[in-house]
Amino acid sequence: MSQSDSFIEEVTEEVRRDRLFATMKRFGWIAIVLVLLIVGGAAYNEYRKSQERASAEALGDALLNALDQDSAEERVAALNAVETDSAGQEAVVALLEASEAASAGDPAKASDRLMAVAEREDLPRIYRDLARFKALGMNAAAMEPAELRAGYEALAAPGAPLRLLALEQVALTYVAEGDTEQAVEVLESVRSDAEVTSGLRQRVSQLMVALGEDPAAEDTAEPVND
Repeated sequence: MSQSDSFIEEVTEEVRRDRLFATMKRFGWIAIVLVLLIVGGAAYNEYRKSQERASAEALGDALLNALDQDSAEERVAALNAVETDSAGQEAVVALLEASEAASAGDPAKASDRLMAVAEREDLPRIYRDLARFKALGMNAAAMEPAELRAGYEALAAPGAPLRLLALEQVALTYVAEGDTEQAVEVLESVRSDAEVTSGLRQRVSQLMVALGEDPAAEDTAEPVND
């Protein structure tokens, strides 16, 4: 390599270095900000998780303390005083309070608490459906079978979290009306559903037997050829 070529290469390298330094001076702050955002974001996520964990632990302690009271009335009062940090926590407390209010002989208050949860659109569906399901069961004695059935059918829509449990109750409304055939049909749909739990399947099978239908016969029945 000639001296002139070597000189040109050194000058070129120096220019590149100067450009790199100039670029770093101009845009280096962006990299620093990105690093700070990443580190800060990770720290914030850890802080948020820590806060959520602390909130859940505090709620758990408060609920255990409330449920440890001697009488249902005292438990209701203690639950009513529990502080919450989210809509989900409020729903959990309300469901427990409704249960204790029913135990205390105050079904009206229990029903009010349940319906307050059921009608909150900001809550996940599982909370709302559970509250409505419990409210229907609590008021079943004062409702006509058809009215009660309509309430449970609303909870038995495809994709509903309590669909199969609601269908079981639908079948019982048919039993109350003396419509055994329709009750068995609904029970069989529950029993043969792919999502049915073993406990629910056993329960509806026993009910079918009590209604004079043998579930085993349904399993072994041969398809009828045209």
